[in-house]
Amino acid sequence: MNGTLYIGVTSDLLCRIVQHREGVFEGFTKRYGIKMLVYWEYAGSMEAAILREKQIKRWRRDWKRNLIERNNPSWNDLAVSFGLEPLASSPA
Repeated sequence: MNGTLYIGVTSDLLCRIVQHREGVFEGFTKRYGIKMLVYWEYAGSMEAAILREKQIKRWRRDWKRNLIERNNPSWNDLAVSFGLEPLASSPA
């Protein structure tokens, strides 16, 4: 149901989106094929961002889904709003 969720922190969101899409680094996102941005938040400092990341990571999955769906009910890839091409649809 909506696949694997990944929560992370970055100081350069656009660069990180491209890295995930291209599978540049080994690890969780490459192993699980995380490529789509469905939610993001801005934090005023890296410290605040890390605290928020830790908070959300402790949440239950349904709380995370609710957070996403309040802002992006169709689970659209928000990377497109940053000027990136839409991801190719997966074969049915």
